Amino acid sequence: MSAPAAGPAPGAGRPPRTLGGLALMALPVLLADVVAKRLAVAHLQPLQPRAVVGNAVRLTLSYNTQGVMGLSAGPYGRWLWVAVAVAALVILARLFRATPPGERLRAVAIAAIVGGALGNLADRLASAGGVVDFIDVGTAGWRFWTFNVADMAIDVGAVLLAWTLWRSAKRDPAPS
Repeated sequence: MSAPAAGPAPGAGRPPRTLGGLALMALPVLLADVVAKRLAVAHLQPLQPRAVVGNAVRLTLSYNTQGVMGLSAGPYGRWLWVAVAVAALVILARLFRATPPGERLRAVAIAAIVGGALGNLADRLASAGGVVDFIDVGTAGWRFWTFNVADMAIDVGAVLLAWTLWRSAKRDPAPS
């Protein structure tokens, strides 16, 4: 008696992932980031906190001319961070295209990172003033770096991407 034939692989028969698909998936993050930043600029005064949940969550408009978490790259930092973002977008696009059709969560994670990267890149290209940040969390004695919607999408996307890649590596170990 022979073993039953295995069914089609998850995602079999679906078209490969395209850059247009990536753009469509990243668009909601980019739009949410742009709208939130415009509202922050229109309704907040720079460095004047507005309490949302007491002192724990505040809206504080600031402009980040540095990199992630205030990492400085000197006088040409703006252009260095632009180059880093463009390089990351190229790598993410390749990773997206290589993502199997059945790996939806990985595709969503990559799209979240891309949408966030595009939002912050747009700020860097539009103005030497820096990336618009406005979400301010912490306590009276400690504050986290002020961030924005794009930063949240990048962080959540990065954690999800790492998890999906780890899960995939655990499920499908490399041949020895």
